[in-house]
Amino acid sequence: METTRLPSNLSHQHLMAGEENETPLAVPTKRNSPVQRVITVREWLTVIVLCYVNLINYMDRFTIAGILTDIKDEFKIGNDDGGLLQTVFIISYMIFAPLFGYLGDRYNRKLIMSFGVFLWCLTTFIGSYMRTFGWFLVFRTFVGIGEASYSTIAPTIISDLFVKDVRSKMLALFYFAIPVGSGLGYITGSETARIAGSWHWGLRVTPVLGVLAVFLLLVVVQDPVRGEREGGGHIHSTSWSDDIKSLCKNPSFMLSTAGFTCVSFVAGALAWWGPTFIHLGFQLQPNGENTTLNDVSYKFGLIAMVAGVIGVPLGSYLAQRLRVACPQADPLICAVGLILSAPLLFFAAIAASKNSVVCYVLIFFGQLALNLNWSIVADMLLYVVIPTRRSTAEAFQILVAHALGDAGSPYIVGVISEALKAALSPDTNIHEPLPSQNSTIDDPLTTFRSLQYSLFLTTFIEVIGGLFFFITALYIQRDKAIVDLSIAEKNLDTKNNGQAESTRL
Repeated sequence: METTRLPSNLSHQHLMAGEENETPLAVPTKRNSPVQRVITVREWLTVIVLCYVNLINYMDRFTIAGILTDIKDEFKIGNDDGGLLQTVFIISYMIFAPLFGYLGDRYNRKLIMSFGVFLWCLTTFIGSYMRTFGWFLVFRTFVGIGEASYSTIAPTIISDLFVKDVRSKMLALFYFAIPVGSGLGYITGSETARIAGSWHWGLRVTPVLGVLAVFLLLVVVQDPVRGEREGGGHIHSTSWSDDIKSLCKNPSFMLSTAGFTCVSFVAGALAWWGPTFIHLGFQLQPNGENTTLNDVSYKFGLIAMVAGVIGVPLGSYLAQRLRVACPQADPLICAVGLILSAPLLFFAAIAASKNSVVCYVLIFFGQLALNLNWSIVADMLLYVVIPTRRSTAEAFQILVAHALGDAGSPYIVGVISEALKAALSPDTNIHEPLPSQNSTIDDPLTTFRSLQYSLFLTTFIEVIGGLFFFITALYIQRDKAIVDLSIAEKNLDTKNNGQAESTRL
């Protein structure tokens, strides 16, 4: 019998397979759209557990930032080595992300995530007992390996459970745990250290929460068939090299990854150095000598949490509303968010030594604009990549974004700060060689200015990221249509083959 093929030409309309493979292929319109499916209790529980694990994941990642000064004092290290703590974590995280992405596209995702969460809980707990900087650094590296397994796989489970706007909402819920978890990390680290009288106890909270997470992942979380909700359950995995080649030829994926790399660079630098920098600035204000780092970390964490609670869902809401009239809305919102965030964070850095209220307000709105990106970037990745390549795509994006983003930004800012500190020191004679980066310069104004100037780098990176997202808008509609067609064609072929088999019998 003849097999009906879909036309090869692409239009601005998106071909979609009906949910559960029960309805014929159609072009969705307002009058002909898939019936909204009821979300089951098991699916809700799966999303809640994944959000919980993502929350404690980022709590653990930024607990150290809330107690960084205490760590530097105990190990007698400078800003460069302080930034290295986050850099080694991110390096191991990004190196192992491709491995877990490959495994996540082919094997049981619940078991892989459970192993990773258990590993980072164990290494965080053991690392809190290390008494030398070298061994502390080693265990911080192992923590990145564990977290890589979860971050690459969890979003793909959500993408396989839901489609369209429901997926966008669930991803917003999942990714809003990033800024909230980061804020809780500052608060947990600083407050636990204050109560216990030792910064080591600040690192022992998330491992306890992680044990519960492992149990919930194994017992509660559902691992759906890859691509089933989109009618792509019959798409087979290809080789890893073919996956990478396809991703590299995908303009929307590559450009949005470049934009997200800029977001990652800025977020990593601000999250790591923000409390320390603000504390230095406040101490330069009249009556600012009574301000403590724990107090600044607590307030900075609250601001990060509130900015995340508002910013991430707001970005998702704007995308869902605007993409109806403007198919390029997703990358455009990301671009505008970065462009708006740049001047706000720049003037926040200026205000740190002048007015604490103005500084906090500008940081809040700067982070709010930056947080518009998180769920939208994840959503774009999922609808411009076919289901069987999504874990690999997540891993690839993590590798690039962290390798060129927050893997180096804390260390780069720290190194620039140390170099500027030596150059700006009032005791430095221009006819003498500059002091080494490890030398001690205690002038408060010099220490503040050096870190302030190095953090100005983040505003330029935000503008560059905005440009990447503006260019993404030129390709996003075409690349989404390609994925929709690929799923629709494969589903149609499967149905035709099944009908031919039935006729032959």
